[in-house]
Amino acid sequence: MAWFKKRDRGVKNERKRNLPDGLWLRCEYCGAILYKKELERNLWTCDSCGFHFRIRARNYIDILLDEGSFREMDAGIKPLDPLKFKDSKKYADRIKAYQAKTGMNEAILSGSGEIDGRQVSIAVLEFAFGGGSLGSVMGEKIVRAIGRAIKTNSPFLIVNSSGGARMQEGILSLMQMAKVSVMLARLHEAHLPFISILTHPTTGGVSASFAFQGDLILAEPKALVGFAGPRVIQQTIGQELPEGFQRSEFLMEHGQVDRIVNRKELKVTVSSLLSYLPSPAPVLGFEEKEGALERS
Repeated sequence: MAWFKKRDRGVKNERKRNLPDGLWLRCEYCGAILYKKELERNLWTCDSCGFHFRIRARNYIDILLDEGSFREMDAGIKPLDPLKFKDSKKYADRIKAYQAKTGMNEAILSGSGEIDGRQVSIAVLEFAFGGGSLGSVMGEKIVRAIGRAIKTNSPFLIVNSSGGARMQEGILSLMQMAKVSVMLARLHEAHLPFISILTHPTTGGVSASFAFQGDLILAEPKALVGFAGPRVIQQTIGQELPEGFQRSEFLMEHGQVDRIVNRKELKVTVSSLLSYLPSPAPVLGFEEKEGALERS
C-alpha cells in the first residue's frame, strides 16, 4: 500500500511539472477554477456564476465598436506631477511604471467610432493604469470626448472601471468631477444621449460623479459599484451589510442601475438603446481651438 501511494504521488508531481503556468484561473467571486482559453472565448466571463473578469480598455473597444471604425484621439496627453508628490515612491516614477505596463499615457482610451454604423464618441477607463484613477489628464480627455460628441451630434459612451480619484494630484483630481459634470450638462442641453457602463469595480470619485450621470446606466453582472468599499462601510456603521451589497444586482433592485448586461450582449444592447432614443437636436455652437472646446 505504501508503495502504491508513493508511486501515485510521483505521477501527480510529474503531471504538475508538465502543466504550463497560467492555464487555469480562479474566479474571485465564486472560486471556480476556469480554463484560461475557455475564459478568453467566453469574453472573460465565469461559466459558473456569471462574474465578469476585468479586461483591458482596448478589449471593450473591440467588443462595442464596429471593426476598424475606432479612431483614437488625444493619445499624446500625459500627466504631470504638479504637487511633486511622494509617498513610498515618487508619483513621477509611478506614472512611468504604469505607462510601461499598459503602453498608454494615461488611464483612459478615448476617440470616436461606430456602433452598427452609428457614430459615437467613446471613452474607456483602464484599471491596469493605477487602478483607473481619476486625474487631471483623464478629466481633460473625457471633457474633450464629450465636446466631440456635441460637435459631431453624436451619442457619448463611457465604460467605467476605477478605484476613484488620484490622491497624488490632490484637489486637482477632485476638480475633474465638477469639470466633467459641467460638460455633461452641456451634452444634456444639446439633447444628446449619454450611456454610462459600470464594470468591476466602479468606485470613489468616478462613481460619485460622471459614472452615475448617464441617461442610461448599464452594469456588468456582479460588478462592485459604490463610493466607499463594503469593508469601510461595515467598520464605520458597525453593522453587517446585506448580502450582495454594492453589487450590480443590488443596485438594480434599488433603482440605481437601469439594466444589467452580459458582456456578450453589450454591443447589441447599446445599439438597440441608441436606436430607441430621440434624434439629436441641431448642433450647438461649439468650436475646437488648439484641442480645447469653446462655446461660440
